[in-house]
Amino acid sequence: VFCAPASYALARFEFRGNRLIQAVLVASMSVPAIMVILPLFQIIARAGIMNSITANKIALIFLYIGTKVAYTTIFLSNFFSGISYGYEEAAAIDGCSAVRTFWQIMLPMAKSGIATVSIFNFLGTWNEYFMSLIMAGSEKVKPIAVGLYSMINSMKYTGNWPGMFAAVVIVTLPCLILYFCLSEKIIGGISAGGMKG
Repeated sequence: VFCAPASYALARFEFRGNRLIQAVLVASMSVPAIMVILPLFQIIARAGIMNSITANKIALIFLYIGTKVAYTTIFLSNFFSGISYGYEEAAAIDGCSAVRTFWQIMLPMAKSGIATVSIFNFLGTWNEYFMSLIMAGSEKVKPIAVGLYSMINSMKYTGNWPGMFAAVVIVTLPCLILYFCLSEKIIGGISAGGMKG
């Protein structure tokens, strides 16, 4: 919703600050999560979100979205750069505005790129451990990676090896199914996003 229009504007329009915004997005991807986790934790703790389950869930959702914005925007920007300008020129001749051209022509053409980056974002969020361990104040809010680690630790001492391996398979299964079902889209989206047209 946010990254596709932003990446389209960065890829297709020349305006003052375009290169600076792209440089900031690329630079923000190089900042490790461990560097920003303490300030984020202080903000959430001061806001009193840690004690409320609903507010804690919303805070985690916004944190996950925020950490993926730079990567998603840069990925889709490269994808939009690879699409021919002829489509936009034809739309302009037919009287389409830039906004209508994006929603009706360019966005449907970028479906494979959006699917690819969505899959990568899903896998990154599904497997994320450190931020959820620090930020989730309640057991009911903790995502699956933290729950799996707690389960493995408890089963390690009880000797319930079949239960532990079953838990690992259950957690891994959605990622494997998603990859096998959408592997062609992932490969197509990556190769299309890497080409300039």
